[in-house]
Amino acid sequence: MSSNTVLEPHIPDQLPDRGGRRILVVDNDADTADLLVNRLRRHGHHPASVKGGSAALKAYEDADLVLLDLELPDLDGLEVCRAIRSMSRVPVIIVTARESELDCVLSLQAGADDYVVKPYGFRELMARIEAVVRRAQWQPAAAAEIEHGRLSIDAGAREVSVDGCEVALTRKEFDLLHLLASHPDTVMPRRLLLQQVWGDSWSRRTLDTHVSSLRGKLGDSGWITTVRGVGFKIGNG
Repeated sequence: MSSNTVLEPHIPDQLPDRGGRRILVVDNDADTADLLVNRLRRHGHHPASVKGGSAALKAYEDADLVLLDLELPDLDGLEVCRAIRSMSRVPVIIVTARESELDCVLSLQAGADDYVVKPYGFRELMARIEAVVRRAQWQPAAAAEIEHGRLSIDAGAREVSVDGCEVALTRKEFDLLHLLASHPDTVMPRRLLLQQVWGDSWSRRTLDTHVSSLRGKLGDSGWITTVRGVGFKIGNG
């Protein structure tokens, strides 16, 4: 069994209650994930587990809370956290063996709601889950619109305008622009953009083609800035 496995023989499992939450466990260690899923289920929750970041980005929308490891086989856990936070307000708790202050700070900056170091106490984890969910319920609703200089994005209506003039975009063009504009001070890695917007269905030129099309429709190549060797970020047009 993994050295990170959580063992608490002196803490009895509780009977299921009716207030269970849908919890997504994202962990590369199958033994640790299975044990945690079983403990959560016995406490009345409805957990599911995935092993990688790509799978997490497909599954988080069905969860009330995400328990996310940083050590994943395909994507970096911080990238996954940023991607989830860019599109959703679902609470995210980082559960990892990394115990440095820097990892904790980076995780919180990436949008995590809390940070738990393995090995941890299960009672503590349950308390943190309830505290994070409780805080999330008190947060105001996210803004439906993004204003970035002369650029306006209405997420609800999926409409984009520049200087008040509507710009007709395809579904993927809108998703790409919205993701970039949601992080105005962040360079978004190419791999993360591809995964978040296209999932597993994309070719090598997919992202470049859509960026070029977006620049043309927005009327200025400056709206999307290329950061060589890294990815793209929203510009000022």
